[in-house]
Amino acid sequence: MNGFLVLHGWCGSGPDHWQTWLAERLRERGERVRYPLLPDPESPALAGWLTALRAELDALKGTGERVVVCHSLAVLLWLHHAQQPGVGTVDRLLLVAPPGPSANNPQVESFFPAPLDPRALKHSAREILLVCTDADPYCPERAALIYGAPLGIETQLLPPAAGHINVAAGHGPWPWVEQWCRK
Repeated sequence: MNGFLVLHGWCGSGPDHWQTWLAERLRERGERVRYPLLPDPESPALAGWLTALRAELDALKGTGERVVVCHSLAVLLWLHHAQQPGVGTVDRLLLVAPPGPSANNPQVESFFPAPLDPRALKHSAREILLVCTDADPYCPERAALIYGAPLGIETQLLPPAAGHINVAAGHGPWPWVEQWCRK
């Protein structure tokens, strides 16, 4: 049995979000899935989210392949996590629709600036994929340019209509992400 950790962004994901759908689909297939509500999702603090992330990763020890799926602010959480001493390595990491610097505001300011250390990130996961679009309202700076290129990671661009790759942009069920998780 593989272990999956699905991490939501600012304000959580909600019942119609692709992350909720994904967690349910993986559980139906008998996978071990952790889909926590991170502390204070409406006004998150990086320190609290890092503590929760470490606990969730510890809970996945002893599973087969360890796969982490991050959406939005959770991508920045992972970038900060990768900087911490003694970070272990997961097998696969999916980073979806990270917010750009223009999304920084007092409720999420502890997550900015996002660290862009390619070596630390690559040490945190054996395989990394960034999925984004050039029309994300939370990243008008274009995630492929400000995260993918400087971090030297594989990037998959979705069509502009995908927006922030959330429910508002039509992403409830998302079969592609399930296929990626199960490969």
